Amino acid sequence: MRAWALLLSLLMATARAQVCSVSNTVFEVPENTNRSEPLADISVPAGQQVTLGPSSTPYAFRIQGTQLFLNVTPDYEENTMLEAHLECRSGNTVVTQLRVFVFVQDVNDNPPEFPFQVKVESIPEDTKVGAIVIPETAVEAQDRDQDDVLFYTLQEVTPGASSFFSLVGTNLPALRLDRRLDFDALQSMNFLLLVRDTREENAEPSHTATATLILEVQPADLRPPWFLPCAYSDPHVCINAEYHGAVPTGHQLPGPLVLRPGPIHAVDGDQGINQPILYSIVRGQEDGTFAIGADSGNLTMTGSVPSPKTFTLVVKGEQADGARYSVTWVTIEARNAAGSPPYFAKNRYHGMVARGSGGGVEVKDATTPSLPLRVWAQDPDFPDLNSAIAYRVTNNTDFRMDGETLLTATLLANEGVFYAEVEANNTVTAGTARTVVEIQVLDWEKPSPPPASPSGGSTQTVKPGTSQPTPPGPSRTPETSGPGSGEPGVGAAGDRRFSVVDMAALGGVLGALLLLALLALLILVRKLYGPRLECCSGKAVERQPLSFDNEAFDGPQEANWAPAPRSSPGLMRAAPEPAEAPEPVLPEPPSATTLRPASESPEVARDAGSPAAVRSILTKERRPEGGYKAVWFGEDIGAEADVVVLNTPASDAAGANDSGSEASSDEDADASPHADDTPSTGSSYI
Repeated sequence: MRAWALLLSLLMATARAQVCSVSNTVFEVPENTNRSEPLADISVPAGQQVTLGPSSTPYAFRIQGTQLFLNVTPDYEENTMLEAHLECRSGNTVVTQLRVFVFVQDVNDNPPEFPFQVKVESIPEDTKVGAIVIPETAVEAQDRDQDDVLFYTLQEVTPGASSFFSLVGTNLPALRLDRRLDFDALQSMNFLLLVRDTREENAEPSHTATATLILEVQPADLRPPWFLPCAYSDPHVCINAEYHGAVPTGHQLPGPLVLRPGPIHAVDGDQGINQPILYSIVRGQEDGTFAIGADSGNLTMTGSVPSPKTFTLVVKGEQADGARYSVTWVTIEARNAAGSPPYFAKNRYHGMVARGSGGGVEVKDATTPSLPLRVWAQDPDFPDLNSAIAYRVTNNTDFRMDGETLLTATLLANEGVFYAEVEANNTVTAGTARTVVEIQVLDWEKPSPPPASPSGGSTQTVKPGTSQPTPPGPSRTPETSGPGSGEPGVGAAGDRRFSVVDMAALGGVLGALLLLALLALLILVRKLYGPRLECCSGKAVERQPLSFDNEAFDGPQEANWAPAPRSSPGLMRAAPEPAEAPEPVLPEPPSATTLRPASESPEVARDAGSPAAVRSILTKERRPEGGYKAVWFGEDIGAEADVVVLNTPASDAAGANDSGSEASSDEDADASPHADDTPSTGSSYI
């Protein structure tokens, strides 16, 4: 048995030595790899040659000697596998065939790609919330890297657009509606759709691509016609206007009726559709007195009204396509007319229009530039309106009247001030009224206020004419005024741009200054007249400290003076002579010895030296004793009184104050006589 095994091994070795072989037949190579070393070694028997067979991948391999090389840089997207077919030949005879396989490994080397750069989609306005407006297949990107997973992000370009749309998922780029569309709010929304082939932005390698999505909102017929001017309860619902007018009895007016707040006019509630509106009267037209223009909405009379009456018409405005309609009320009052002439509320109106305006442009109200200028006359019989009044411009071909509105009739190429006379003619009573309109033609960013007269009424009346120059006077600032005129903020006619906000700010500053001035005045009045005001208001006045004009009179003892007898009409109490006020002395409570008994005579004063002795203070002789207080009369009591109060000298007064008793001073002092009637120093003469 061993012999047979050995023989078999020798036969196999001999066979191997006579055929070709390779070290390995299967290889894996990452794509984009440039391999320079041999791929495999080939064992070739003597007398044989190895070549590449016809089934090999073209240009992928080469054989140098007995080594197999990779001849190309493999690309997974082109070939996922390369094959080398080896043939060993002995002459022209193929002895052995070998196959070598190279599998190319995928590498993330390609960015994703969108099938478009800009995609425009139309989305109906009435699309339901939650609906898929763009499917995934219409926007997904392609990546040639087979194993890549793509991640999508939707970035808004139009502010606020992200609240309307979103992606279904990070890996599902289908676009979903999240909020109800509004054509009036946003008619077009732009997005940037970004795709990345890695989850993390900073991963390596990572590739991205972008595309633009433009979503255009298509208006849907959602709202009925709206009669103007209407009040908006919210951006989607408008409360229709109601109209009213008045006509004279017994007359048929030839033109359209004048209504308030304006002519009958309706618009499609969907601005994007903007269907024409057709008008008709659906109720209140039993006698056929009124007719309405189907396209214009103008209300006219088909006959006269014989007596006062109120008509209530229901007018319908319907879209031309018949999809939607709405109705409103029109009230017409037929009134008796007494034939009074009309009149204008103002003698002069002020308007403004931009330079370069062509024909048919409304003249704006200079006081409210956002509104057109209304020039309308009133009739005493029709205080609110009168449909019988017609208007025209009598003297200026640059302007014309359209009802109560002033329009341009030609191109206004130059700046300046124009005057137009407007005539109101009552077609029933033939009464007329006239007024003047001053129109400023200028270039403006912010409308300037109208010129005002000093009296606050109409400006000076000048015969109006075509393109008249600016009239001089206080009603208008000359156009030459400017920086050098000394009036800041006032320049040419087109430079007077004081808005309502500016006037409000100035009024606030002036009000604050007025308040500060009033506060200062109140503080000053309180400082000067505070005590008097407190007295008058009934409050107790604070007691002031006593002060005396004559040192001979001691304040604390004034309560002990005896009153003058009522039986002596000539007796006059001596007034102290004004002198330098001494330091105020606080009053002291009187002692028991200074209190006068109730039974004591009012004509005598008790002597301090002896409680029983008293001395009269009334005398007809002047006594020379110092410190004695006396009142001296002339010879005749009925004669003119000559009263002298003899005061205590300063030294004695000081001693008296030290003793604390006025009675002791009266006991030791007498009045000293003089040669004449002139009082001595220290005395008061009356």
